[in-house]
Amino acid sequence: MPDSEDSIAVNNRTRSGLLPLGKLKRWQWWILVAVNISFLIIGQIVAVLLGRFYYDQGGNSKWMATLVQTIGFPILFVPYILFPSPKESSTTTTTSFSLPVILSMYIVLGAVIAGDNMLYSVGLLYLSASTYSLICATQLAFNAMFSYYINSQKFTALIFNSVVVLSLSASLLAVNDDSDKPSGVTNAKYALGFVATLCASALYALLLSVMQLSFQKVIKKETFSVVIELSIYTSFFATCVSTIGLFASGEWKTLGGEMDGFGKGSVSYVMTLVGTAVAWQVCSVGVVGLVFVVSSLFSNVISTLSLALTPLAAVVVFHDKMNGVKIIAMLMGLWGFCTYIYQNYLDDIDAKKEQTDGTGAVLSEACTPLLVE
Repeated sequence: MPDSEDSIAVNNRTRSGLLPLGKLKRWQWWILVAVNISFLIIGQIVAVLLGRFYYDQGGNSKWMATLVQTIGFPILFVPYILFPSPKESSTTTTTSFSLPVILSMYIVLGAVIAGDNMLYSVGLLYLSASTYSLICATQLAFNAMFSYYINSQKFTALIFNSVVVLSLSASLLAVNDDSDKPSGVTNAKYALGFVATLCASALYALLLSVMQLSFQKVIKKETFSVVIELSIYTSFFATCVSTIGLFASGEWKTLGGEMDGFGKGSVSYVMTLVGTAVAWQVCSVGVVGLVFVVSSLFSNVISTLSLALTPLAAVVVFHDKMNGVKIIAMLMGLWGFCTYIYQNYLDDIDAKKEQTDGTGAVLSEACTPLLVE
């Protein structure tokens, strides 16, 4: 194919008004993917470790830990301003829903995100960073189930294997000897942290499926600007809900004492919260970037991979114990991840076969360029 081997001639999605990815050279596209993967993995690992550090050094406000997960959303205006989507053509399908409907959707999603972040905060309070991350990796299994029922995604033998393996991985952690419990955490609180993290993972997977459905049925377009707008508006309303929760619960009254009694000092307290907020938004940029450049499925898979890698970082930073059960759980999580992404690879191969003519020329723009050689 003339010139097509020097550029990514697929997935430019010009019909949706996205940036012309098809004009990127192959090496440029790979650099873009690598940068977004780095943002997601590094941002998520740093955010989880700083969240655990906050609790270890005397922080105890669950609402503050929830608030910092979204309060850094103004950072998202940077890619929103730097990479605006081109103006849509007159033939572009626009949403048939009114502004109040869209606004209501953002408010509801924001409130649910705030609740989900609270569950994550409770889980991280009562679990070690490594155990917390391994349980969070089950979101991939939940995502497969919700996608099947909500987004009509097929449920193959490999996907079923991934669901079973990730579920067994979480079950192993549930019967662990609790030897790595944070100081002062009782068995009852450990169980609460386990259940809260598991529920948070399920709710997060549900949110991904609902957001995908929202793009299809309500927004009816998926430009880079719209994806960023969804992140900004939902984070804004999630921040509002978390702020209300912080003041309604009375936890705001304890923040001064937390700062004064923080193990590493008041400056470290502020820097920990700021660093956590920034890390979550760096992660968010990576998530949105991969959704835009590759796909939402690939973004979720990389997110799950980073959760499987976090225990290794926790061993180095916090000296978390990696007993036999946790090692097996981590290996099972990685195996579940591999089977899940292999199914995605097979799906892309089938899609490429359907989208080529007899001479091998690509007929569709929708093929994922990740697999183009």
